Amino acid sequence: MPELADWMIPLLVFAARICDVSIGTVRMIMVIAGHRVASAALGFLEVLIWVLAVGGVVGNLSDPLTVLAFAGGFATGTLVGMTIENRLAIGFRVVRVINQAPELGLAGVLRDAGYTATRIDGHDRSGPAEIVFVPVRRRHVPGLLERIAEIAPDAFLSVERAERVSGFVPVVGTRTDRSPWGRFGQLRK
Repeated sequence: MPELADWMIPLLVFAARICDVSIGTVRMIMVIAGHRVASAALGFLEVLIWVLAVGGVVGNLSDPLTVLAFAGGFATGTLVGMTIENRLAIGFRVVRVINQAPELGLAGVLRDAGYTATRIDGHDRSGPAEIVFVPVRRRHVPGLLERIAEIAPDAFLSVERAERVSGFVPVVGTRTDRSPWGRFGQLRK
């Protein structure tokens, strides 16, 4: 029967890989979102943990359990990283809605609910259509989709990644909705 010490290196390698791959996944999202300092700090931590994990494997290449722990930690870390990233919900999305029942006034209802909704009138094979673009923080997409389903259940939609060019864009669900000065608006009094 293997002793506890025989399991320690594979367990440590497995845990280290979960940590470094999870951090790497979040770091990539931070890079894409333009968070330079956070990305650099996460990159430092990720590589530091990775070096320790690789050291544990290289020192124990003859132990198949350690090699499997390295690979299993990578796979598990990918799942954990995706879960973390999904919960953080960093960034912005644009929800594009094609509403074939423009009489519902989807854009107006969404504006009344506090969303920034841009409406374009269109026509499709069956007649007039309303095309609505709604920029929101990513974490607010599920609530917006529920609201759209209540108002226009037969509408088609797509959700796309979006970035702000610069300046102020009012987005529902932020403390900066009302001030072009963002979080610093309260300081100007």
